[in-house]
Amino acid sequence: MGHVKDKDSKLSQRVPAEHEAIEAPHLLRIAALEEELEGLRRLVRERAATDATVAQLREANQHLVLATVNAQTGRDDAVEAHRRQTEFLAMLAHELRNPLAPIGMAAALLGQSAVVASQHHKLSQVIGRQVEHMARLLDDLLDAARISNGKITLALQNVALADIIEQVVETVGPAIRERGQHLEVAMPEQPAVILGDRVRLVQVFTNLLVNASKYTREGGSIRIAASCADGHAVATVDDDGDGITPEFLPQIFELFTQGPRSLARSEGGLGVGLNVVRNLVGMHGGRVTATSDGMDRGSRFTVVLPLSDDAPAALPIRMPAAAGRGLRLLLVEDNVDACDTLQRFLALEGHEVHVAYDGESGLSAACTGDYDVLICDLGLPVIDGLQLVARLRDAVAGRRPYAVALSGYCQDDDRSRAVGAGFDDYCVKPVDPASLLALLASEPCQSRRAAAPEG
Repeated sequence: MGHVKDKDSKLSQRVPAEHEAIEAPHLLRIAALEEELEGLRRLVRERAATDATVAQLREANQHLVLATVNAQTGRDDAVEAHRRQTEFLAMLAHELRNPLAPIGMAAALLGQSAVVASQHHKLSQVIGRQVEHMARLLDDLLDAARISNGKITLALQNVALADIIEQVVETVGPAIRERGQHLEVAMPEQPAVILGDRVRLVQVFTNLLVNASKYTREGGSIRIAASCADGHAVATVDDDGDGITPEFLPQIFELFTQGPRSLARSEGGLGVGLNVVRNLVGMHGGRVTATSDGMDRGSRFTVVLPLSDDAPAALPIRMPAAAGRGLRLLLVEDNVDACDTLQRFLALEGHEVHVAYDGESGLSAACTGDYDVLICDLGLPVIDGLQLVARLRDAVAGRRPYAVALSGYCQDDDRSRAVGAGFDDYCVKPVDPASLLALLASEPCQSRRAAAPEG
């Protein structure tokens, strides 16, 4: 028995040893596989990290490409803006010098004693036309700035399109006839009434008609016509002048954009007027378009405006202002030439005009004299126009003259400050003579004469 037990014990000791001998290589193989698997996992993680880095680099590269393109575009835009600004400033200097030449020559001729009286009228017409031209350039510049800043508001009322075009033709017609151009006007049989700002609509069609005349040869033809269709008034301005090239046509209404011009053409433009036209028409809920068959084949500008929904059966006819009676005026202006010429003009119209060349003497005269109307420049030294009229308002408790401000600024807040200081009306320099005479003939000014104490 003892012998058997010893034999079994030796057998049981030998079996595990054999198992261990068999399992050892497998364990080593498993360990190697596990290590290899961990290496593969590490490679996968590194590959994923590499892929993520590549994706980031690719995205960064795309951003870099876009930034490069944008930077190049920005540089191109800056170069183009600089080019257009340089061209505009050169054009501005050119356009403002053009009217100064005939003004200076006319003034020189008027100073010569050999000039006969019959020529005085022609010379005064030259000066008047060129001053109007300069004033129109400045108005367009100021309006372009005001529109871009959102500072233009419309005084809406029912206005007849025929009345607007009639007023435009009265203004521009003489210059067109002087160039020997033929102007045809065709109005619709049915009244076209628009809810709009009369002054701004007159400005729109004045710019278009002046533009047509400017780019039409002497002796050429211009036609302005209007019709009604589908609840809209449609007005066209046609000419047989220079025309517009197809590549320039899409840019015609952009600010500071000028078409090709030659040295032979005496008048060009600032690239402002048509931009003002487009914006003013858009503010009225309308649209303006330009078409042309090409160079030397004329052009057409079409303005479409909505008709008024509540137009009356008939609108009052625009009548010229009555001359009015002579008034006693006080003119305060520190520019001696401007003051003296305006004084002579108003005196020739039958008014009694007293002048002061500074704010202090103007205030003294206004407080001690009996004047119907005070015409006062705002930009006076020491005591400016706003201070003058404010002090006058405080010093005079009873009857005060009708106060008219003169200023080279035409922003709405400039006008508001003047009215707030005590002015009754506001005129922008250079003052249109006809408008000033109409103001003096108006009921507010004439009533001051009627209210004057008996002496």
